[in-house]
Amino acid sequence: MTQKKAKSFWKRPEGITGGIVIAGLTIGAVLIVNATIAALISFFSSTVGIIVAILTLAVLVFTAIDPKARALVSYMFKSTMRWITGLFIKMDPIGILKAYVDDLRGNLRKMNRQISQLRVQMHTLKELMVNNKKQINNNLTEAGAAKKENRQNVVILKTRKASRLKNSNMKLDKLYQKMEVMYRVLNKMYENSEIMLEDIEDQVQVKEQERKAILASHNAMGTAMKILKGDSDKKEMFDRALEAVADDVSQKVGEMERFMQVSEGFMQSLDLQNGVFEEEGLKMLEQWEQEGTSLLLGEEKLNLLEQAADDEDVLDLSAVPERQKIEDRGNQYDTFFE
Repeated sequence: MTQKKAKSFWKRPEGITGGIVIAGLTIGAVLIVNATIAALISFFSSTVGIIVAILTLAVLVFTAIDPKARALVSYMFKSTMRWITGLFIKMDPIGILKAYVDDLRGNLRKMNRQISQLRVQMHTLKELMVNNKKQINNNLTEAGAAKKENRQNVVILKTRKASRLKNSNMKLDKLYQKMEVMYRVLNKMYENSEIMLEDIEDQVQVKEQERKAILASHNAMGTAMKILKGDSDKKEMFDRALEAVADDVSQKVGEMERFMQVSEGFMQSLDLQNGVFEEEGLKMLEQWEQEGTSLLLGEEKLNLLEQAADDEDVLDLSAVPERQKIEDRGNQYDTFFE
């Protein structure tokens, strides 16, 4: 997995807070200036006012042209906005990842039930198509016998019944192909989500201790001095990497839950006893098939669709997929901290 680019400050919750604060300060400054413009003109016309204006302008120019000063002001502003945002929103990246771990465990249990239910429905559908095929052959045999006996009404009745069953099987076969796509995708998502869960748990266990060590040695004054020397804030860099991991997991969990909703809605619309299913469920699945690359499946999505469309690649429903543990497998989130 390539390293995922972390969100910029302005796209994170504290960035939104910063935008609101800047807007509020700007509006407040405009209102104050309008209300006291006469007094300000009088003040800046005095010697003291001129000196204050020159010093203020010098500070602003120095901050604008000196990279270390800009970095220090930026650090102080971001830290303040992060503290304010933390009063209302959970900002601890380790805590957020732990919450995703709980969500993933719950989703995996639900997905496992969906896979089992889908496998049962596919067995039922397969049996229904086999029985239809038997009836087709029986009706055609009876029609042939009736034709020899010149019983035209029986010939018409049996051939029409065979034709209806044949059309029904064509629809059911299309349905089975879509169910096969869903079955393959659910199994692969389950497998990849298990790996992702394992990787996140490993990262949380290791990075939680690392973050505690960083926090123990972190203080605002020391960090400010390091920034003035041109060094980066180790805590901020570490937390941004954790936030990038959390953002990646969030998108993948969202995709996982969305596909589970599609499959659940699809299965709830089935009435296999009467050979009835809603077209809306098929449209939702087909829309997912036509979308771009899956974050959770990657290039495997295209392979799964090709396997389901390949008549020679027969799906064995009696075989319950089991993920083989890959030895010496790297953690997919290690690159986020490089």
